[in-house]
Amino acid sequence: MALDSALLEIGLMFTALAGGGVLSRYLKKSVIPFYILLGITLGPYALGRSSFIYVGETEITSVFLEVGAELGVIFLLFFLGLEFSFEKLLSGKKTILKAGFIDLFNLVIGFAVGFLFFGGLLAAALIGGIVYISSSAIITRSLIDLEWIANDEAESILGILVFEDLFIAIYLALITAFLLEGTGNLSNVVYSIVIAVAFILFLLASVHWGSGFFERILDISSNEMLLIRATGVTILVSGLALSFGVSAAVAAFFIGMAFGDTENSNRLEEILEPIRDLFAAVFFFYIGSQTDPSLLPAVAVLISGATLATGISKLFTGYFGGKIYGLNKRRRIRVGLSLTTRGEFSLVIATIAASATGAMANSTITETIPAFTVGYVLVMSILGTLLMQYSSKIETKI
Repeated sequence: MALDSALLEIGLMFTALAGGGVLSRYLKKSVIPFYILLGITLGPYALGRSSFIYVGETEITSVFLEVGAELGVIFLLFFLGLEFSFEKLLSGKKTILKAGFIDLFNLVIGFAVGFLFFGGLLAAALIGGIVYISSSAIITRSLIDLEWIANDEAESILGILVFEDLFIAIYLALITAFLLEGTGNLSNVVYSIVIAVAFILFLLASVHWGSGFFERILDISSNEMLLIRATGVTILVSGLALSFGVSAAVAAFFIGMAFGDTENSNRLEEILEPIRDLFAAVFFFYIGSQTDPSLLPAVAVLISGATLATGISKLFTGYFGGKIYGLNKRRRIRVGLSLTTRGEFSLVIATIAASATGAMANSTITETIPAFTVGYVLVMSILGTLLMQYSSKIETKI
């Protein structure tokens, strides 16, 4: 029966994650790399090539991993929103825009790397997006783990992440229209962008004028009902966002921002924290499980070149972005180190590329770029996490 196998696989995953957590605490390292490496080991491309049971073997488990990973991103970005009020967004919009435009230099670097390796504009645009966008989910988790969330540098990190997430919502609508509809028709592209922008504006308006509604949702003494109400609204709106071509993570961020302005936000944060951590672990495991180590040698040169070029560029743009926020040198370096981490959005772009149809689909788009992405994300997610963890030692040497 598929259900018993699925439960065994899911049980194996959580037991392994628990062991990884114990090991990380013993070694005094971030738990994120351990979760990712466990995903590689227990996923279809390592253990799955042996005669042993692996996590994701049954369709039920595969769906659970995919949905669980999406929920992990949703809850992580929801918590990011809780820490970033709408008033702060409005009051700091000019600073966010300035720092965000500096950060766009990474898109240019990525485009140049992609064009150098592949020679095509579409492939270059995809590589540009993949290496441009930092991982809001992983960085948010690291900010929480390192207790940086209330530090001065956190505001600049979160501000740049907000800019990136909004920009990538438009970018995703653009490449989806080109790659999945198979026509690249200008009217389709414009329509997709208009719909995405309209939904984002709707979310912003809801956060700004819907404070009374969100206050009433949380105005209840029962922790059980508070949990169910907040979770229901967040996941429902995130699902609607996906149907309109907007990232679920972006929607979750705005809903978190709306709840963050209510009187019960601290209580909500305390109740939801264990659920966030549970699904965040699934998300990191999922990243690892999607990495096929056998594909990495073929794109090793591209991964190495992109890692070097974009790691340095993120460090510099983050540093100067932090300068706009008035941070001292040490905290500017922290901003740059933090933003080197890549993750969920890069994988989303790779998934769209792998699903490309029509005249624009070729082996470079559907095979090589996705293979590069999983390797690049693996390297940058682990590297970025370690750079944040050891930032205090790095700051004194730069």
